[in-house]
Amino acid sequence: MPVIRVPLDGPGPQLLAHAASVLRRGGLVAFPTETVYGLGANALDPAAVGRIFATKGRPGFNPLIVHVPDAFAARALVTSWPDAAAALAERFWPGPLTLVLPKRDLVPDVVTAGLPSVGVRVPSHPVAQALLQAAEVPVAAPSANLYTALSPTSAEHVERAFGDRVELILDAGPARVGIESTVVDLTGPVPELLRPGSVSLDELRAVVGRVDVAERPTGGDPATPRRAPGMVERHYAPRARLVLFEPADRAAAARAAAEAAAAGRQVGALLLAPLDAPLRHPVRMPADPTAYASRLYAALHQLDEVGCDLVLVETPPETAAWAGVRDRLQRAAS
Repeated sequence: MPVIRVPLDGPGPQLLAHAASVLRRGGLVAFPTETVYGLGANALDPAAVGRIFATKGRPGFNPLIVHVPDAFAARALVTSWPDAAAALAERFWPGPLTLVLPKRDLVPDVVTAGLPSVGVRVPSHPVAQALLQAAEVPVAAPSANLYTALSPTSAEHVERAFGDRVELILDAGPARVGIESTVVDLTGPVPELLRPGSVSLDELRAVVGRVDVAERPTGGDPATPRRAPGMVERHYAPRARLVLFEPADRAAAARAAAEAAAAGRQVGALLLAPLDAPLRHPVRMPADPTAYASRLYAALHQLDEVGCDLVLVETPPETAAWAGVRDRLQRAAS
């Protein structure tokens, strides 16, 4: 499996033609988007899409997002394009927003977990854009990691996860946004936020007015198809045990760190302010939600690499701007 470094403005024509050919003939290509690295396959080829599930160890009840180069290509995959879709696409595409809409029959059921809807997105990363335009097929692409594990924000993360199980990895350096796309369901009368991300609830409402927030699924049949990726209880998790603490509970967090260290455990932390505790691997995180999201997965990968058993995480503020980060941390700590 070659890892090929490509410039940020896109691969050269020869490499682009090769990567597009791999996708069209049923292969897997890991590629950068502005959110995280994706593991891509031809979305119209059920066997190729099945390879994504097998490679990731992903259960079939968890649908995939289909990436396309523009809104015109997205509309070719869905049976309706409501005013809300047009307005959100105009405002946020290309970018980190996925729209869930009723699917056309040409989209295989394996992509959508058998549901009648499909998530579509137009990524803004120039390498992703170049690849999608060259491939001339829609590309199903979840994050390029093992199921429920930390998402990859670099080609190195992808290579460690998959070894030689994918045909090609395109390396364009770190992902800029750092967490997965915001997902909005437009199949009902009122838009519904299924997964928070860097496009905030306030920004969505500024464009389309009312947007409801889906309840976080708990209990029930774990194999019930999810309406979007990222809606399982545990996700985005490092190997280390992740424990969240509120800023008001800093003293209790310091005691927990001391107890773990005394028991011989490697303790790391993601902190917004210093913590007076015996931490072997403290990581000071940015106080800005955009910068925090951009660094989050890379920091957790770093703490895994140095062998942390326990990672204490200071919970960020409970505001719309931090919702995507809070969601990822809460699921990782489940």
